[in-house]
Amino acid sequence: MCGIIGVIGKPGGKPGVTPRIFEGLKRLEYRGYDSAGIATIINGEIGRRRAEGKLTNLEQLLREDPLVGDIGIGHTRWATHGVPNEVNAHPHATAKVAAVHNGIIENFRGLRAELVGHGHNFESETDSEAIVHLITRYLDEGLAPRDAVAAALKRLEGAFALAIVFAGEHDLMFGARRGSPLAVGWGEGEMFLGSDAFALAPMTQSISYLEEGDWVEVTRAGATFFDRDDAEVTREIKQSGLSGAVLGKGNYRHFMLKEIFEQPTVIGETLNTFFNPADRTVRLPELGFGLADVSRITLVACGTAYLAGMVAKYWLERFAKVDVELDIASEFRYRENAMPRGGLALFISQSGETADTLAALRYAKSQNQRTLALVNVPESTLAREAGGVIHTSAGPEIGVASTKAFTCQLVALACFTIALGKARGTLSSDDEARLSSAITEVPSRAAEVLNHDDALRDLAQEIAAASDVLYIGRGTSYPIALEGALKLKEISYIHAEGFAAGELKHGPIALIDENVPVIVIAPYDNLFEKTVSNMQEVMARDGRVVYLSDAKGIEAMGDKAWVTIELPTVDPFVAPILYAIPVQLLAYHVAVAKGTDVDQPRNLAKSVTVE
Repeated sequence: MCGIIGVIGKPGGKPGVTPRIFEGLKRLEYRGYDSAGIATIINGEIGRRRAEGKLTNLEQLLREDPLVGDIGIGHTRWATHGVPNEVNAHPHATAKVAAVHNGIIENFRGLRAELVGHGHNFESETDSEAIVHLITRYLDEGLAPRDAVAAALKRLEGAFALAIVFAGEHDLMFGARRGSPLAVGWGEGEMFLGSDAFALAPMTQSISYLEEGDWVEVTRAGATFFDRDDAEVTREIKQSGLSGAVLGKGNYRHFMLKEIFEQPTVIGETLNTFFNPADRTVRLPELGFGLADVSRITLVACGTAYLAGMVAKYWLERFAKVDVELDIASEFRYRENAMPRGGLALFISQSGETADTLAALRYAKSQNQRTLALVNVPESTLAREAGGVIHTSAGPEIGVASTKAFTCQLVALACFTIALGKARGTLSSDDEARLSSAITEVPSRAAEVLNHDDALRDLAQEIAAASDVLYIGRGTSYPIALEGALKLKEISYIHAEGFAAGELKHGPIALIDENVPVIVIAPYDNLFEKTVSNMQEVMARDGRVVYLSDAKGIEAMGDKAWVTIELPTVDPFVAPILYAIPVQLLAYHVAVAKGTDVDQPRNLAKSVTVE
């Protein structure tokens, strides 16, 4: 989603704040965007530069028409209201106020009509422009900037993070947060605002997070925080620990490929968080409740995280013998379903800022549920609001299509399954030892899977010519089939679908012909024979089968498939973690072959912070 950066620099500094704002915007590119802009205060007046498309367009504009100033705000926009063009790009401004906005102002039509009635002229199609005109109206009525902001915030309905600067004010910036994240960065004689600590990492690691409903007045001397009732409050300063150098792609062509190849390392780091090698047992952080008391679990997530939850549902029901409901966050709370007292609601999110997932968490809390967040960002809103937190150690994930975050989520969920099964007495000591041993092998086996990169690159040249691609699997391989199809759609724009293999004959087999590649996820497990039977139905109809299996599975099938990829032999419990990697690589190489924007695919955002 949209990214925000704000800088109050040291007065008179050369070349001003614009280069640092631009650097912050580059670090926010991973969130997804379709236009960008910067506004600064120059000799008391607001100056702006905005450009449609990638940051290179804004960079060229700044070279041709530089923008100076010792205070400023910047924005990367992901279009909601209004097409992505320069007029709709942020910052929006009047002669008195400039602002950047992440979120949606739900009542902007009424505000706009009211403000037009008072003589205000709107230039854009966006909901965001109403904010600057509303603040300007209050300034025109004689209110000071702080009071004008406070009054305007009370009129806004919806979700937002804001950064606001004023003409004539070289040492004043306001931020506000309702539903979308915003952080304050502390420097020496300078201060910062940002959508996340990652954007601010090169400038400071001292961070304060606005809580829900907060707004903040920032000057070079520091920050004054207010809650939704305008009462002054204190917000802790924390050290983010993020490096300003983590952004680089290294020797990789794209962030996505870098992140795929980081998986053996980050899987190992995540595993080390939960696994004690001395006694080979899983240990979870303090969750605030006893696992033995858990009798029902509700898993809630969006996108790829939802598919991690689908794998976990298989694991938890089989090994922990607990009833599991799985739901998409954007649908969950609108059913207003009854949630028995004492149940556990587990929310899965890479960013911890997904609006739908946060709304679902708040609904679960209203239903007296124990809540647990599985997140990759420990300072995120989801982590702060949940009763307990399980943290994955994937590190910053820049590519919009999730890769290492997904496999780390699976590792954490596998460890949670083992711990829950042990606590509930549904997992024998032998099974606990077997599953624990299997999970410890995953980092090294993941490295082996990456050795198939060349074969998958060659295969991608063929897949890139297809109009439709199908993925099939059974058991825990079914969610991986869905994930493979999702990855291919996200970054190559090829239509792809994932199916439970047994469902083919209930309709989808009508899609099969000689032009349709079918990716078969088939580890040698208790459902192998049934998966192979479904695969043979595909081959009988001339479907081009890409067969992913292990040595036993390949021995059983011989060379009947169009293409065969041999993966390491592992316990079926951890197979979905490993089989996720080749479908990621295949999607990546197909996208490269088609020449799409791999790291920032069209229409997508990394963190979906509006519903």
